[in-house]
Amino acid sequence: MTAAMQRRGPDEDGFLIAEPRAPGLALGMRRLSIIDLPGGQQPIWNENHDVAVVFNGEIYNYRELRERLTNCGHKFSTQSDTEVLVHAWEEWGEDCLTELRGMFAFALLDLRERYAISPILFLARDPLGIKPLYYTQTADGFAFASEVRALLAADRSLQKLSQDALTSYLLFGSVSEPVTMLEGVFSLPPGHRMLLYVPDRRRTPRARPWWDPVHSPAAQDPKKTRDLAHAAKRLRPLLEDAVRSHLIADVPVGLFLSSGLDSSAIAALAGKAHPGIRSFTLTFPKTPYDEADLARVVAARCGTQHQEVPLDGDAVLARLDEALSALDQPTMDGINTYFVSWAAREVGLKVALSGLGGDELFAGYRTFTDTPRMATLVRTAFFVPAALRTVTAPLVNSLAKQQNSPDAARKAAAAWAYPDRLPHPYFFTRALFPLGQLQALIDPRFRPSTINADGVTLDPTWLGWLERASDEARKFEPVAGVAWLELRTYMASTLLRDTDSVSMNRSLEVRVPLLDTPLVEFVCALPDEARRRPDQQKALLTESLADLLPPEILAQRKRTFTLPWEQWLRGPLRTRLTASFAEPAKTLAPYLKPNALTNVWNDFLSEKTSWSRPWSLYVLNEWCKSHL
Repeated sequence: MTAAMQRRGPDEDGFLIAEPRAPGLALGMRRLSIIDLPGGQQPIWNENHDVAVVFNGEIYNYRELRERLTNCGHKFSTQSDTEVLVHAWEEWGEDCLTELRGMFAFALLDLRERYAISPILFLARDPLGIKPLYYTQTADGFAFASEVRALLAADRSLQKLSQDALTSYLLFGSVSEPVTMLEGVFSLPPGHRMLLYVPDRRRTPRARPWWDPVHSPAAQDPKKTRDLAHAAKRLRPLLEDAVRSHLIADVPVGLFLSSGLDSSAIAALAGKAHPGIRSFTLTFPKTPYDEADLARVVAARCGTQHQEVPLDGDAVLARLDEALSALDQPTMDGINTYFVSWAAREVGLKVALSGLGGDELFAGYRTFTDTPRMATLVRTAFFVPAALRTVTAPLVNSLAKQQNSPDAARKAAAAWAYPDRLPHPYFFTRALFPLGQLQALIDPRFRPSTINADGVTLDPTWLGWLERASDEARKFEPVAGVAWLELRTYMASTLLRDTDSVSMNRSLEVRVPLLDTPLVEFVCALPDEARRRPDQQKALLTESLADLLPPEILAQRKRTFTLPWEQWLRGPLRTRLTASFAEPAKTLAPYLKPNALTNVWNDFLSEKTSWSRPWSLYVLNEWCKSHL
């Protein structure tokens, strides 16, 4: 299993065979050494050698925790952030999670007899899901890992495509939490924990939530501001502290710089905290997608050591197999991040800061304006009989097409025809293949989760996760509710998963300061009037950092970072996609309707749909050929 993840941790490995105290248990890890290079080998034990941990991620407040725990009598033998976990567990038990500030997935083994009647294995994942943790339970036992491919290495019988996950993937372009593309393999959801009694093979472990921003200190603060200007002033020190803490490392740290507000904000704050920090931009010469000129302006203003890494269609074609193999699960979006990670390693970085999270927290996406309109359409649809909705859906499609793109019109038609199929109007705006198109590809599967009287999910499904996120979103005001759905679904299941998978495949650690827990909790607690200003995107972030950023960045409209796929799919990649669609993967083909792949490809070639739909099918097809 660790060999399958060698690129995640090329520096060293570590193993723990727990016989005879915990019969049948073994832990392994691969290390990408960032902090305490000579002393941070894992697993790390406590002083009595009865609590051990293997850990993926970074604890940014480990120095403060180390001081507190030392004052409580704990003795440390390394300078690593990992060691904080065993002592925090000894001191606070499961409550230690609320003390941690960072990105993490860890497994902690407690052999102490006084704690329980048998050894305990405790698994936990950070609040936002920055670091992944997958698990499966079969007749042979329980296994977990940071990647699906490691579980496949442990048990090839897991090579069965999940029909649930296939529906989710085609709907949204990635596999939604907590399912994976493999039947019986699940993700421990963001902000969840799991406790196992080691010798007990009969009891199925259940994921339980441990983080809820509604109960955070920021949410309970009686002095919550309702004014955007005041909120921006309070946000500024949180941003500065987040970036400063994310710069802690014993290896070179740099940052990815595009022309966008989020990465520019990180560059400005990092430049203040670490003058001369390195930055880099992935450029696409002679295309409308090239952001090099504006990135140079930001780099000059922030005083970074800036480099540019050019990329064209021929270079993508030459490295495409390598990029596809980096995907732990299929995704329409991950190849973008792969090439950013490739560029970071090209300029010699081992740690890079990213502006990921800014659009979700500060209302940067169109979903924040599209969701209210979609909600009106959905509410109206409920007053119309289902049979009449089905008949009139083409009319809705036609009317919407006059004002929007063909793909946006299909989303509106799907919301009109099937208003109750998805648990919130937001999900219609995020659809890749709306329900009408989806049914032309496969027979979709919508299966809710079963939840017991204690609120514990017994059979995790993607639809159950969406329903739960929707229920939580309705506790917030409208803009904050959409932000919560972005954080809990698109960001967790697409952006963060892709970033971890492809960056770690390049042995690069990507850090996301805008998802620092205190910062997220503060913004989540704000009312909508303190978040937004009419006709200004990301008003709160802009107000907070206006004095640090060039006016060109503040004035520009939102640009989505993407590679020039539209051109490349019609040019250097066309032959490759045509050949792939002519030969569906053997494990995927039984689920596909006749000519499903080629029909979408032909729609793209005739300009009836955008590049994302054939590209998502190509990635899915190639992933199935490679992994199943």
